[in-house]
Amino acid sequence: MVNFSLEGKVALVTGAAYGIGFAMAQALAEAGAKIAFNCRTQANMDRALEEYARLGIDAKGYICDCTDEAGVQAMVADIAATLGPVDILVNNAGIIKRIPMHEMAAEEFRQVIDIDLVAPYICAKAVIPGMISKGAGKIINICSMMSELGRETVSAYAAAKGGLKMLTRNIASEYGQYNIQCNGIGPGYIATPQTAPLRERQADGSRHPFDSFIVAKTPAERWGTPEDLMGPVVFLASKASDFVNGHVLYVDGGILAYIGKQPK
Repeated sequence: MVNFSLEGKVALVTGAAYGIGFAMAQALAEAGAKIAFNCRTQANMDRALEEYARLGIDAKGYICDCTDEAGVQAMVADIAATLGPVDILVNNAGIIKRIPMHEMAAEEFRQVIDIDLVAPYICAKAVIPGMISKGAGKIINICSMMSELGRETVSAYAAAKGGLKMLTRNIASEYGQYNIQCNGIGPGYIATPQTAPLRERQADGSRHPFDSFIVAKTPAERWGTPEDLMGPVVFLASKASDFVNGHVLYVDGGILAYIGKQPK
């Protein structure tokens, strides 16, 4: 029997106050894991804790900036003291700035790199010693189709996510000997409140141009949902994936496999 159970495991999901991070944390909890998460504002924390409680999930929340190494180390130590050492890390927290590269300030570029690439390194570094001690661990980095593709206005994001793909492979290479598996999930275009404006119907009832573009480029002919990521994250967090390492699982409805429809 394949073992997808996470009973007794402790999962830290960064940026899991809402959106896909929340959905993945919910999935891990439903599989039996104890959940810790962080966000950067008290308002988001309060809303998230209320929503977790509504679902019957006793999540432990931390106000923590994942780019702050000392803060992350303190958070991980507190999780170990209260819930137990982290068995599963999901590096989900991230940002995107859609700015043409020639108009983007170097400081803006650095901010994206810091949050989307350096922070996952900091968080992984914080949990790896405990995983080595236990002789097991799962690190799941939330990559992107931009780990493979370029697109206008997302130079910093694509650079960070491409780097995160390679960090994933390097963690797998360096720590596989300790029974630590590090894999990535590459979401496609996901229907969340953040992307809702791109899916709104136009005044004439037609699709938003970007909505039409994404549906046409996706063999599934739809946007993904946060629920589409729940199965993949449980798989990569469980014993079912113990011999899967250094892999990025793209949950994109087939976009990366598809050249697109021939124009009529």
